[in-house]
Amino acid sequence: MSQHSPSRPRPIQDRVSIAIVASLYNNQFVQGLLDAGREELEELAPNASITVYRVPGAFEIPVCAELVLKSTKPDAVIAFGVIIRGSTEHADLVGATVTDALQQMAVRHVTPVIHEVLLLSSEEQAEERCLGSTINRGTEAAQTAVNMLSLFRKMRASFSGNSAREDA
Repeated sequence: MSQHSPSRPRPIQDRVSIAIVASLYNNQFVQGLLDAGREELEELAPNASITVYRVPGAFEIPVCAELVLKSTKPDAVIAFGVIIRGSTEHADLVGATVTDALQQMAVRHVTPVIHEVLLLSSEEQAEERCLGSTINRGTEAAQTAVNMLSLFRKMRASFSGNSAREDA
């Protein structure tokens, strides 16, 4: 597991809308991602409007995210889920399907869709990534969302002919 994530972004003061779609399946782990992600967002984007949508399982995340994107047009979507491999290939199939769907909607809607639907081999891995304080993928997802929101703001300003400060 890589421990070399991008540096923590600077806080943004923009009013942004962030939707979080989180699975109820493996809830103890998903709740850890959700709690860490919200806490980090509250620090990095204090003026953000955060709406959480809970779905039964990881497979339902993409359809909910798609409806959210079409209906509310958030500035970013964060997807949280935990899939733990069993003795069949079901987990791998769900993981691949969710990954593909989330990437397609990000490109189609030109909106950051942060993928933290984790496909893990054990509950021990889930504990480390979802409940740990050293490495928590919920915290990383929030940081990625803020990084992307800042980048998109700069890009849109540049494309419209306005100069956005590089260090903003």
